[in-house]
Amino acid sequence: MSEHEWDALTGAEEAFMVNAYEIDILPGVRGDLGEADRSRPLGELAEVLLTLVDRGWVEVRRVAPWTAPSGESGFQPGDPVARERLPAVLEDAAAWEYPDDGDWIGALTLVGTEAGRRITHRHDG
Repeated sequence: MSEHEWDALTGAEEAFMVNAYEIDILPGVRGDLGEADRSRPLGELAEVLLTLVDRGWVEVRRVAPWTAPSGESGFQPGDPVARERLPAVLEDAAAWEYPDDGDWIGALTLVGTEAGRRITHRHDG
């Protein structure tokens, strides 16, 4: 991606890209959105995210359990959610909220693709 393409990202697109770079769960994006974008309907925010998925820059995955070599339990991004399922998955308002019980397993997480990482690495700094 060129500097021009990065500069052309909207504030909402940039927030999703940053969260994908950080491998954050979907609700984390709300803290990075500007005031106007935070009040947008979830359907509009889902469309922004789907545009980034369609560009090949972001994948939406579910957090999966992971066991470290030391035996400690943790979590990691699981397999990508199929693109054709994403609109329905993102329609669920609960997917955009932090889990009440603090258990992130199964929560949607954003992951930058190789192409997406090339974009964000040019601007981390």
